[in-house]
Amino acid sequence: MKIILRGGGVMRSGPEREMVDDYIQRANGLARGTGFTSVVEEGIDLRSCKSRADETDKLLSGIDSTARLILFDERGKQPSSRDIAKQIGGWRDDGISSSYFLIGGADGFEPSALPAGVTRWAFGAQVWPHKLVRVMASEQIYRALSILAGTPYHRD
Repeated sequence: MKIILRGGGVMRSGPEREMVDDYIQRANGLARGTGFTSVVEEGIDLRSCKSRADETDKLLSGIDSTARLILFDERGKQPSSRDIAKQIGGWRDDGISSSYFLIGGADGFEPSALPAGVTRWAFGAQVWPHKLVRVMASEQIYRALSILAGTPYHRD
């Protein structure tokens, strides 16, 4: 299964970019050994979008209907790191070809533009800057793969 972290906006150089790149590289180091094909991060330029619906459509463009969609939303469930590992491991075991972890634009996602069956996760009730959400999401993907690989990175 391929894991794609897709966020609204393009991150340029800086500490957040370096952290995302580091966690994605680490995750790729564990991917094949845990049954995943790759982990990638994509920034989607939303500046031309005129509405939240346009942003949502652009973020969803090109995603196969069989892919699993996880939206980061402060109103979503708050899974533990082990829950995240179990979820993506289950999708892998079920033969799902890809999972997309989506970070919306400044105003979030347009509910009417979303397909049925999306999963919503939150990093707590707080609202976080998009760059930090991308860092936290990339770290949680790496952490989930490290749990599945049995490394000592995660401690309960």
